[in-house]
Amino acid sequence: MPGHKDPILLDIPEAFTTERLTLRAYKPGDGLPFFEAMQESRAALETWLMPWVAFPQTPEESEIRARRMLARFILREDVSLVVERTSDKYFVGAIGLHRINWAVPAMEIGYWVRSSLSGQGYVTEAVNGLTDFAFRALGVERLEIRCDPLNEKSAAVARRAGFTLEGTLRHTYTNAIGDGFSDTQLFALLRSEWEGGR
Repeated sequence: MPGHKDPILLDIPEAFTTERLTLRAYKPGDGLPFFEAMQESRAALETWLMPWVAFPQTPEESEIRARRMLARFILREDVSLVVERTSDKYFVGAIGLHRINWAVPAMEIGYWVRSSLSGQGYVTEAVNGLTDFAFRALGVERLEIRCDPLNEKSAAVARRAGFTLEGTLRHTYTNAIGDGFSDTQLFALLRSEWEGGR
């Protein structure tokens, strides 16, 4: 039978690397670099305001958030990861596996990169790395990426990573301006497709 009966027993590596990046679990002290990266990227992230975006107002709030993400990682409720450059440990952004259904298992990849590093291929590299990690280390059957249909950069990342657009979910959240609704494109990649493409 597929899936994991009790995922807390899974030994999930706390870090792994790609060509230029290290993807790792949060740790105490990550609040300040997380806060600085989000402050720098606030305008870009607010353009595509997704329900998960809740900006910390102080470094302390950001530290609390980082420690809660670590706790959820330990409990296997969520796999939120810091993305940093391996060469200098610079905070590039964040990525994670969310909406986890361990019974399948199926998960959604979410990601963002600090504005000053946009367009350098870091997001695609991180998504490809996490995709391989999810299928190899976690035995995932299905991965999803969701984004606003107007967010062409995010959709392009999904396509480059081999995900297929399965459809558009209408009126899934309130738009960034707050005067209407936004839709969500749903991309997915199955284990058989990942195995056939690698």
